[in-house]
Amino acid sequence: MAEIRALKSTAVSRTFIGPSLRAPAALLLVLAVVPLVTSSRSTLNLLTEIFILAVFAMSYDILLGYTGIVSFGHALFFGTGAYMAGLIIKHSAPSPGYLLVSVLATLVVAVIISLIIGYLSLRLKDAYYAMITLAFAELFLIIAEKWRSVTNGADGFSFQVPAFLQDRVVYYYVILIFLAVVVIFLRRFIDSPSGRVLQAIRENEQRAEFLGYDVLKFKLISTVVAGVVASLAGIAWALQQRFVSTGVLAADKTIDALLMTTIGGTGTLYGALIGSGLTNLAKHWLAELAKVHPIFERWYIIFGLLYILIVLFLPGGILGTLKRIWSTKASSINTQGTKLRS
Repeated sequence: MAEIRALKSTAVSRTFIGPSLRAPAALLLVLAVVPLVTSSRSTLNLLTEIFILAVFAMSYDILLGYTGIVSFGHALFFGTGAYMAGLIIKHSAPSPGYLLVSVLATLVVAVIISLIIGYLSLRLKDAYYAMITLAFAELFLIIAEKWRSVTNGADGFSFQVPAFLQDRVVYYYVILIFLAVVVIFLRRFIDSPSGRVLQAIRENEQRAEFLGYDVLKFKLISTVVAGVVASLAGIAWALQQRFVSTGVLAADKTIDALLMTTIGGTGTLYGALIGSGLTNLAKHWLAELAKVHPIFERWYIIFGLLYILIVLFLPGGILGTLKRIWSTKASSINTQGTKLRS
């Protein structure tokens, strides 16, 4: 009987621990081997882009999935990071020292902007909050377009990157490490007491407030963490493209983050990587099919239909659905174990 209980508990632990711990480690190992298997420049660039946008989607998941906040202006932070890095390096020198200065400056600016915008907008709820965040993002977009002496407007500007980042393989590994560090940081933040309070606010904001938690303060913490991570993703994006334009501040970037988070699974963190991979691979594949048949030139329509199907049949996202299946399997194992013990 003791052996049966041990086997059942082992099976349950594997059900939960296996996918949450072993799978990411195995995936990281596989991704680390990719440059050793292929030297294709386009493949490495595509994977690097997926990693960067996955970080951006993870930052959005902190708001949407773990705090229950829908923001339409998250591209503001992404664009801030891209512009800060591009402008500082362009007007100084493409050296590791100035790159570090741009990162530190971006962190400070992202914290200040997220605190100001959060304090002014988080008192509003639901659609009103979403619309005011969109208004702030549009304000920054207009400033970037009109301030041509600095940003060169919609035409954008190019800049050089530090010599050690010019090798695409090196940059691939830098971004892969960056992705792993962000995942570890956000995982610890989510599992911290503050992260638990954010999830309580997501489930029932009024109850969390009745329990004595300062809801506004914790929402500000969520906004700051999400804004800082998004701005770091913006820096990585600018360094990969070696070019910055007002496109990094456009509402399309926020919509992309929303799509990636929803497709992968809100409130899962790892789902952002799945969503980023699927959306970017689908865009690349459908764009290539445009050379085969003119219908694929409207690939946005096809991608939109794909998104609708996922929302209808997988409302929890891909990873959310898988977690529900694992949970159901674990519950059945626990039920069988209880029957055996009785």
